[in-house]
Amino acid sequence: MNKNRLEAFSDGVLAIIITIMVLEFKIPKTASFLALKPLLPIFLSYILSFIYVGIYWNNHHHMMHTVKKVNGKILWANLHLLFWLSLIPFATAWIGEHHFAPFPMLIYGFILLFCAIAYTILQLQIIKKHGDDSELSKAIGKDYKGKASLILYVIAILSTYYHEAFSAVIYSLVALMWLVPDKRIEKLFD
Repeated sequence: MNKNRLEAFSDGVLAIIITIMVLEFKIPKTASFLALKPLLPIFLSYILSFIYVGIYWNNHHHMMHTVKKVNGKILWANLHLLFWLSLIPFATAWIGEHHFAPFPMLIYGFILLFCAIAYTILQLQIIKKHGDDSELSKAIGKDYKGKASLILYVIAILSTYYHEAFSAVIYSLVALMWLVPDKRIEKLFD
């Protein structure tokens, strides 16, 4: 099977996810600068989630450059990733509306963790289809960055009830780790 439909569908879903997140912004009742103050937590949660969705879109795009053909397992693994990514707007709205309260932050962390797990599963299915000597397999190597992300998400989730600000910092640090497109794959096409 050709990979073009998978890419086009994924791009469309990610665009919708970003659109849904921005629709959470409510217009202030007044036209003053102070009217924006209650929107600050919503805006901060939007920024973090926008960055995350952008990271997944960027890395998904790079990963798809290594794909020659897809099979049913890759299609389902991709849908699994899109499912978890589609929950980001819900969690984003929740943490923004409740000012990064512990339980919404915990759910946000679980969603980020499962996005990362789903992305890893998709990578593994692509490698399985294309072989251990494939471009993707060579590019990700031992995937220390991916494994570190999973560990950091678990630490952030466990720390939400003790200090939700610490969780927010960890979520932000993981995003910073991935902000630059995956150089391991990008190097293959330079």
